[in-house]
Amino acid sequence: MASDQGNLDEPFELSIDLDRTSSTPLYTQIAEPLEHLISTGTLLPGRLIEDEISMACRLSVSRPTARRALQELVSRGLVTRRRGVGTRVTPKHVRRPLALTSLNDDLTKAGFTPRTEVLRYEVLLADEDDATKLGCTVDEEIVRVTRRRWIDNKPLAIMTNLLPARYAPSFTDLTHQGLYSCIRERGIELLSATQSVGARNASEVEADLLHIGTGSSLLTMERTAYDGAGAAVEYGLHYYDAQRYSFKFTLSSE
Repeated sequence: MASDQGNLDEPFELSIDLDRTSSTPLYTQIAEPLEHLISTGTLLPGRLIEDEISMACRLSVSRPTARRALQELVSRGLVTRRRGVGTRVTPKHVRRPLALTSLNDDLTKAGFTPRTEVLRYEVLLADEDDATKLGCTVDEEIVRVTRRRWIDNKPLAIMTNLLPARYAPSFTDLTHQGLYSCIRERGIELLSATQSVGARNASEVEADLLHIGTGSSLLTMERTAYDGAGAAVEYGLHYYDAQRYSFKFTLSSE
């Protein structure tokens, strides 16, 4: 199933022999090789995939079967389908487990080369809201830092963090390392956290920072991380481009 990238606007037609006697559904037999081509980078982001009518006719399957195959790819975040635009391969997608890890470390382990841009670094005195988030006293010296995380020369996330000043890395450190790596270098071990995940639409400012359209979908994460003594070390409010990012949950029964 080797393919020629060709023009991104030239519909890609999957070459495959379907096994109509197999117990594997036909839509799966179509979706899986397409997923492989996308995941391995054989099909580049933005590449147009043939429409369901053409696919159904060419592979001699029903239109609902072709539609289901494409929908499987949509549900996995591998392609997007839009009226008047067609079905296209999405940009590289980051799937991140919900764990007490930093985005920078997770991206590196996943094979990406992240880049961090520090947008704002402030040393200030905690107000009541800050004190509540960090469990510190009002007027205690804290650091507020806002960063933009890039992969593949595109912004993925905007991250704002509050830290007691005694734990805070320097501006320079944060341009070269993830926050948690910097904290660990100070001999501080993060052992627990409270975290909530949500979704909303991007404001004009957020959309501009992430190079997406106003009103586009964002994933959000709010977290407070604690050391072994139960003291809050950092509070974070992060938002991510939902087309390129997802959280992975592992569930178990009690």
